[in-house]
Amino acid sequence: MQDLIQTLGISDSLFDYLIMPLLIFLARVTDVSINTLRFMFMMNGKKNIVPILGFFEALIWLLAIGQIFQNVDNPLSYLAYAGGFATGTYVGMTIDEKLALGRVLVRVITPKPLPILLEFMKENNYRFTNVGGEGRYGKVNLLFTVMKRDQLQEFIAKVKATDEKAFYTIESVKRVSEEELNIMEDKPRFRSKLFSRART
Repeated sequence: MQDLIQTLGISDSLFDYLIMPLLIFLARVTDVSINTLRFMFMMNGKKNIVPILGFFEALIWLLAIGQIFQNVDNPLSYLAYAGGFATGTYVGMTIDEKLALGRVLVRVITPKPLPILLEFMKENNYRFTNVGGEGRYGKVNLLFTVMKRDQLQEFIAKVKATDEKAFYTIESVKRVSEEELNIMEDKPRFRSKLFSRART
């Protein structure tokens, strides 16, 4: 490495205090982003891609930590390592939001039925169950539905437009029993979305 640095005309101080911390930072951003995506795929039951992501995550982490030990007297390396971890977490979460893979279970609880919302769900082919229940302050209406994550924003906007005080919860779903709703069949959509974002 030192021979290559000298061949390129890069001084040792420039390499130690700028280039190396930058490389450590980028390595941490990459491996933490991969870790976030690996966890997302694991929660969605995509067993084939998780080990591959785990391999590259561990490899990049080892390279980064190896450079830390080689530059143990350089405080910038520690700052770059920590900064890369923080940035990688943000980047991974952003990628997760953009890809919006998998499905979620949404529960909506309101004090009265929402016929406008139910009609909207029927028109857009949502699968749902609507039942009555008992709450702290009396009768309530419970609505359950499972949908793709990329439909969630539109649905929640419709819920708020129908009843701005509606209470709702959202949970990730690993599997569903019906084949046409199986999240394991989302692979073609994932590939097309990933490649389309890579081209832009």
